[in-house]
Amino acid sequence: MGTDAEEFRDMTTMKTITSAAGAVLAGTVAAQAGGIERQVFSPGFLFESGNYFEMTFGSVSPSVSGVFSAVPLQSGDMAETYTTLSGALKLQLNEDLALGIVIDQPVGVDVSYPAGTFYPFAGSTATVDAVQLSVLGHYRLSPNVSVYGGLRAQRAEGRATVTPLPPAPYVMSTASDTAYGYVVGVAYERPDIALRVALSYVSEMTHDFAATDNLGPTPADFSTTIPQSVNLDFQTGIAANTLLFGSIRWRDWSEFTIMPRGVVPLSTDNRDTISYSLGLGRKFSDTLSGSVSVGYEPPVGGTAGNLGPTDGYKSVTLAGVYTAPSGMKVTVGASYGWIGDATTAIGGAQGIFTDNHYVGVGMKVGWKF
Repeated sequence: MGTDAEEFRDMTTMKTITSAAGAVLAGTVAAQAGGIERQVFSPGFLFESGNYFEMTFGSVSPSVSGVFSAVPLQSGDMAETYTTLSGALKLQLNEDLALGIVIDQPVGVDVSYPAGTFYPFAGSTATVDAVQLSVLGHYRLSPNVSVYGGLRAQRAEGRATVTPLPPAPYVMSTASDTAYGYVVGVAYERPDIALRVALSYVSEMTHDFAATDNLGPTPADFSTTIPQSVNLDFQTGIAANTLLFGSIRWRDWSEFTIMPRGVVPLSTDNRDTISYSLGLGRKFSDTLSGSVSVGYEPPVGGTAGNLGPTDGYKSVTLAGVYTAPSGMKVTVGASYGWIGDATTAIGGAQGIFTDNHYVGVGMKVGWKF
């Protein structure tokens, strides 16, 4: 192809921009997940040369509102702005073996229906907070093939106050619980054309929550499975200083439910999702690079949950990378997303959510040492 492999290798940062501004936003519109997904696993940092450390910050401002079909009552904006933080460390132990450590916030919920609107769920709130530690190994089998994998521990807790029709608030909270899972993956690389294809499997995790609610003195304990996923990430040079990158991701959201006591359906009947992204990166100079990418998750249809009334999305992300002479890289990005229309069940009527969107910004700083 006649491209400069080292130039392409420098541009791989732009693939991980999605962690700072794109993928961190995609979870906002995951209706099947009850709106819980916030950060997506990416093995990109494991392929940085030498020892490497990065920190990522993201902020997402979704706007999600609907109308009650029986009477024209507006819900108001029920999705709150949230932020995410993550860090990743890679230590090159020898020529073929590396150790990776990641701390992130893979799932979360911040839902708050405005009070006083007379919408059936007015005043309802829900929060889920989680933090996750992953310890990974990366081993190079040959100049072109490598494998990676490791263990993950995720600690989570949640609270919900749900006002149905007619008003009779259901109040529930959980204690913190830790669940465990694993990641395995394989990658193929051709450095001469900056080609890398990585296939990752992320296992499910099951939380067994101890919970209390206002339905009685007995425990409201329940289990929730954070579902498995399969991720395909790819990149390749297509011209000098130009990189094509993208991903395809399947996640088993049909396994995800939140049902305290086995009878209170806070999130049920979810459906599996497939998400796509595709982008172009361009290196303008030794210090400046940029990229544009688009994302798409097709709607799955059916009824969405009242705590996550969305169905699919389309998005566009712009990002820039500054590489300092010292080797430090600063990535900034912004995303705009069109959230898919959805309907929810409210008794014998519906909530109709249309023309919603989100705006997000992200920043990542990486160091080689």
